[in-house]
This record gives sequence, C-alpha cells and structure tokens, in this order.
Amino acid sequence: MSPKVDKLSIAALGGVNEIGKNMYILQYNDDIIVIDCGSKFPDDSLPGIDVIIPDITYLLENRELIRGLVVTHGHEDHIGGIPYVMKQLNIPIYATRLTLGLIQAKLKEHGLLSTAQLHSIDSNSALTLGDIAVRFFSTNHSIPDCLGITFETPQGTVVHTGDFKFDFTPVNEQYADIHKMAQIGSNGVLALLSESTNAERPGFTPSERVVGEHIEEAFKKAEGKIFLSTFASNVHRVQQVINAAEKTNRKLILLGRSMINVVDIASSLGYLRVPDGMLIQADAVKQYAPDKLVILCTGSQGEPMAALSRLASGAHRQIHVAPGDTVILASSPIPGNERNVARIVDQLFERKAIVIYGSGTVTGMHVSGHASQEELKLMLTLMKPKYFIPIHGEYRMLHQHRLIAEAVGVEAEHILIVNNGDVVDLTDSVARQERKIPNGNTLVDGLGIGDVGHIVLRDRKVLSEDGIVIVVVSIAKSDGKIVSGPDFISRGFVYVRESEGLMEEAQRIAVSCIKQLQDADTHTWSSYKNTLKDAIGKCLYTYTKRRPMIVPIIIEI
Repeated sequence: MSPKVDKLSIAALGGVNEIGKNMYILQYNDDIIVIDCGSKFPDDSLPGIDVIIPDITYLLENRELIRGLVVTHGHEDHIGGIPYVMKQLNIPIYATRLTLGLIQAKLKEHGLLSTAQLHSIDSNSALTLGDIAVRFFSTNHSIPDCLGITFETPQGTVVHTGDFKFDFTPVNEQYADIHKMAQIGSNGVLALLSESTNAERPGFTPSERVVGEHIEEAFKKAEGKIFLSTFASNVHRVQQVINAAEKTNRKLILLGRSMINVVDIASSLGYLRVPDGMLIQADAVKQYAPDKLVILCTGSQGEPMAALSRLASGAHRQIHVAPGDTVILASSPIPGNERNVARIVDQLFERKAIVIYGSGTVTGMHVSGHASQEELKLMLTLMKPKYFIPIHGEYRMLHQHRLIAEAVGVEAEHILIVNNGDVVDLTDSVARQERKIPNGNTLVDGLGIGDVGHIVLRDRKVLSEDGIVIVVVSIAKSDGKIVSGPDFISRGFVYVRESEGLMEEAQRIAVSCIKQLQDADTHTWSSYKNTLKDAIGKCLYTYTKRRPMIVPIIIEI
C-alpha cells in the first residue's frame, strides 16, 4: 500500500473472513487512519495463547504516516488489541467517552496511560487528520456510544458503519442518526464498509427493550436467589437487570472482574444508573434472604475460569447455587462455545436450580446487537454507495451480504469481498483490487507479543497430546564412560512405576547408543542428543504408538 499521488486505499488487517480482531486502514496519499484495534480469543489449536491481535507490520513500516486511531465502540473485538499495539506504536486515539473509559482501564493496567494521546469525540465531532476530513454518526448496538464514520477525501467519501442495528426504541434513548445517514448518502458515497455478522438472518433484529420485559417477568416469578449471566460490556442489559432488581426490591452482587470494571466505569461516566444502596459485596450474601438477592456475573459463554463456571461447579468461595434458585443465561452461545455452555447448564440442573437458557429468540433473554437482513438493506439504501465492501464476518456472511447489496441495486462488479491484507485502490473513482500488505495473527502469551511462533506451538501440541520423556545420563569427562543413568522421567506419557518393562527396554537402547558413539570416537553433545532422541523415540513408538517429546540431558562429570 505504498502511497502514490492522489490515491485512496482501503485495507483490512483483521475483521474480514473472521469474527474478531477488527482493524482497518484508510490511506489517502501520505495520510493513514486506523479504524479499530481489536482482539479475539484463541481456539484449542493455540494452547497457552492468551489473545490474538492483528499483525501491524505495515503500520510499523509506515508509522510516520499514521494520523490517528479512530475507534467505533468499546467491545473487545474493537479495542482489545490497543494496549499491545500501543507498546509498539503510540498514536493518537479518538473515541467516545465510554469507549475511552474502557480503553483507559486497559492502558492503565499495562502501564501505558501516562503516555497515551487520548481524544474524546461524539457524533457531532469533526476532525481533520492530514488531508482527510472525519465525521461521525450515531448507531445502535449492544453497548452505548457507538459511531459510524465518514472519511471525506478528494477522491470521494468512504463510510465505515461500525457494528450497528436499527433499534427504534433504544434502552438509553440514544437514537440512530438516520437523517444524517440519508444526508451522507445524498452527498455521495464512493465506498461503504458495512458489518455482516447477521447477514444470514432474515427480518429485523428485535429491540433490546424486549429483553428487559422478559427479565422483569422472570424476576417477579423467582422465589430464591437470581443468578443472571451476560456479557459485561452489554451496558444496556446490565441497566435492565438493575431496573428489574429495583422493581422487585432485590440487592445486587457483581461477580467477575470484567463485570465489576465495566459497571464501575459506566456508572462513573453516567451510562449506568445504580440506585444508592443496591450494590453489596459478595461476602454480605448471608445477611440477606435468598429472595432479596440478584447475582450478576460473567461466564455466559462457558468460560472455565469465569464466575458462572465456578458457581455451577460449586467452586465459588462465597456464593452457592441452592435448589430452587433461578439461573438466567441472557445470551446465545457463540459458535464453538456450545459444549462449554451445555456443561455448565448440566451442572446447574444437578444443583436443582431453575435454569433459563438456550436461544435468545426462544427465552426472550437475549437479542443480537447486529443488523439483520432488512436493516442491512436499509443501511445500503440510505448510503447508496458506488462500491461496497462487506466486512466483519466469516466468508458465508460476506457472501450473503453481497447478495443483499445486489438486491438493493448495487452493481455486482462494484461489490468487493476482500481478505485480510487485500488492498482496494480507488483512483479517479475506479476501484482496483490488485495488491496485498503483510497480514496475519500476532499471538500474545503473557508479556510476550508475537514471540510464540509455529515451532513453540508445535511443541506445546506434542506436550499436550503425548507428553514428555526426559533422559538424564552422567558421563565421565576422563574416559567418556557412563557414571550414572540413563534415568527416565516421564510426564504425561506413561506412569513409570507401572511401565518398568518399557523403561528398562528404553534404558537398554540408550546405553547401547552411547557405547556405539564411544566406539566410533564421537563425543559431540549434539551427536549424543540426536542419537538418543531418534533411538528412544523409535522404541517408545513401537511399544505405545505414541510420540512423546524426548529431551536428553547429558551431564559431564
């Protein structure tokens, strides 16, 4: 994406053909604007990895051209990568008040807050970043203060919708700027980047207010303690839980670090209204009757270490799920999490709890924050783009969004489905998709950013599947004879005391290998280690059909 004279370029470093780690780049000549900087969680193929963020090689190579990072809203898949990227690239950040509050908490945790360049914006803000004029419009989503963005350049206007739906009865009465969207479309949109998460779902996404009605109804029927688990960032739903607790005269306990943090930030900034005296600490649970308590917790996706998982297994130190308590999962399982959620539901039923779970459309306890097909059509109709780039979704969602765009009149050849790293160049209002920039996943493990690669992951996979065998041999420095050993230490492979025959055979082969090397007058440590690994590996595979990691340790005495 090397800038050329009067060229506008758009690229994704994350967020297309996947769900999560959203990051997009808009470049006009020598000015780069970054849109969002998200993260996503790893699957089982990445053992030990904490989080995945986009590869920012291109940004590091062009850091002098970056004018700022503009953030659409405060969900993890849009802000989760910021502290890790900021350690390598300290650029100005523009976000709404709530989004900034969540970002500040992350930067403070990483020790980066004092050096961060943070700027508060709203739907009426107007920025000039290089030769690009940046304007905003309000949208609805499952977190307050969400923005769509327009980028006005001499080549034309580019619109990024952010995550959105059209909620005509929003809980917080922050309405979508439909009139402003129509005005943007009337002025002409060269390219529209619009999210595709619910492109497969027909109709309209229901209003969040519907969930509040079902929560209140369930609270009135409940006789014991009420446990409700939802995404901590869904501030609208948290407020509706607070409202229902107030109407049923119940105290509220928060469980889970992220839930406590979000409620603290949102209430301090005025996005949550919590009645005085409603919040109590978990250690005060015994001071109140069960029918006077609501426990709002994290873990609706079955995360093993989250609060709901510990409650379901009986591992929580202070609060327990008793027979007759009501447990509400105010969410739908994200694809891939179904098994974990089912495990928790089973455990809750074993505790004789009343469990309300399953698809949000069935229970009424969850609605999506993303636009369904009719809303996607409405956005396309309002914007009337010349070119359309579906983003934020797996390939089938992007494909379905393309069909939707064609149905409302966007020319088929003007709809561009890109992959992460693909560049769309727009010159003289003509789009070309011919180049790529570096892209991929950067893996975060503890304090390490990008230092865990294929070889380390391969070793972790071997350890998790077949275990490890350590061979310790002491050899005399004077004549090279074995002083002690070989001794075998097995972890995750076999229990040594129950596999004496196998260990004796492996020991015999190890001694034979060492003697052969000595007879051949070979005394390099690499020869010893490689020969032992190969011979012992063949022996263990012959007897067990397993391939543990073998680590020879040669001690010279």
